[in-house]
Amino acid sequence: MERFIRDEENDMTGQARRAIVIGAGPTGLAVAACLKEHNVEALILERAAEVGSSWRGHYDCLRLHTVRGRSGLPGMPFPASADRYPTRAEVVEYLETYAAAKGLAPRFGCEVTAIQSDGQTWHVVHKDGEETAEIVVMATGLNGTPRLPGWADSFDGPVLHSSDYKNAEGFRGQRVLVVGFGNSGGDISLDLARAGVAVALAVRGPVQILPKELFGVPITSFGTMSKLLGPRVADRLTAPILRAKVGRPESYGLHSHPKGPATMVAEDGRIPLIDVGTLGAIRAGQIAVQPGVAAVEGREVCFADGSVAEFDAIIAATGYELDLRPLLGESCAALDHKGQPKVSGGPTPCPGLYFCSYRATADGQLRASGMEAQAIADHVVGMQAAPA
Repeated sequence: MERFIRDEENDMTGQARRAIVIGAGPTGLAVAACLKEHNVEALILERAAEVGSSWRGHYDCLRLHTVRGRSGLPGMPFPASADRYPTRAEVVEYLETYAAAKGLAPRFGCEVTAIQSDGQTWHVVHKDGEETAEIVVMATGLNGTPRLPGWADSFDGPVLHSSDYKNAEGFRGQRVLVVGFGNSGGDISLDLARAGVAVALAVRGPVQILPKELFGVPITSFGTMSKLLGPRVADRLTAPILRAKVGRPESYGLHSHPKGPATMVAEDGRIPLIDVGTLGAIRAGQIAVQPGVAAVEGREVCFADGSVAEFDAIIAATGYELDLRPLLGESCAALDHKGQPKVSGGPTPCPGLYFCSYRATADGQLRASGMEAQAIADHVVGMQAAPA
C-alpha cells in the first residue's frame, strides 16, 4: 500500500519514470524487472539479437557453480526440472522464459556508442539515434574485451581466447596448451582431457582451490560466514577443512596463494578455482601442469622453469579488459582510473547513473545480479519519492 501511494504521488508530480538499461543479459533483465515492479519504465538496449548473448556464446560444458535454488533472478526461481547446477543451455532457456514472464522486450541490435548527461537528463546515443531518461543502468557485466597474452602473435598456430572455445571437437589428436588457472581454464582443460586430447595447463602464479561442495553443501553457500566473521577469520576457520578436502596445491605441481580464498575475493576481486574434476584429472595424469609461459617461438613454448614443449594450439583463459570510458567519457566521476565502476549496486557520484554486477563474487554472479538490481530499483524509487 505504501509503495502504491508513493508511486501515485510521483505520477501526480509529473516526475519522469523512465530508465534506460544497457544490456539484456541476466543482470539487465533483473534490473528491468525490478524497476518495472516499482512502476518505472525500463528500456533495455542490447547490441546482440537475443537475450543472454554471452551465455549463448560460452563453452558447451559450462555449468553454474551455484545451485539452482540460489541462482534465480528476482521474482522467478529456476524450474525444478533444471539440474542441481544448471547447464549453459538451461541458463539460456531460463533467461528467455524470465524475459517473457516479466514482460520485458529489449530493443535488439542496438549498440550504444555514447552516454552523456546534461546535468538533469542522460542521453544515450546508439546507432539508430538517441534515447533520454533520468536513470541509466549499466548492466553489461565484467566480461569486456577478451585479453590475449602479448606473445600470442608469436605462436605458429591457432591461439583462441577462452570466450571462443566451444568444445573439444577440432582439437582431437592435437597437443593443446590452456593458459590460465581460473574457472574457465579449469573447465576447458578438463573438457579437453575427457575427450582424450593431450592437454597441458600453464599456471603462472599462486592459486587457491575450493571443492564444489563441502559436507554436501555447495561451497558458494559458505559466503555468509565471510560476511558475518570477515574474510580473514573465515579463512582461518575453514583452512584445515579445505586442506583435508582438496589437499595442498603443491601436491598438484601448483603454488599456494598467501591469502585465503575469502580474503582473495574480498581484497583482489579474484575467484578461486572451484574444482569440478580438474584436480582429479591432474592427479590421473590426464592434464599436465606447467609453470607460466616465458616465451613462444613457432610451435615451441618456453616455460618459466626453462622447459620447452611443442603444441598445436593454445587456448588463453586470460580474462578480460573492462574499460567503460569509451562510453561514459574520460572524466566520468563514476569510474576509476582504469575506467571501471567505483560503485556497483548503488548510487554513484553521477546522479542517476548506476552499475549492476560489476564486482566478482564467490556467491554466484546471478545471485549478486539479482540483489544489486533490487537495491538499485529501491534507490531509484527512494530518489524519486524524495522532495525536490
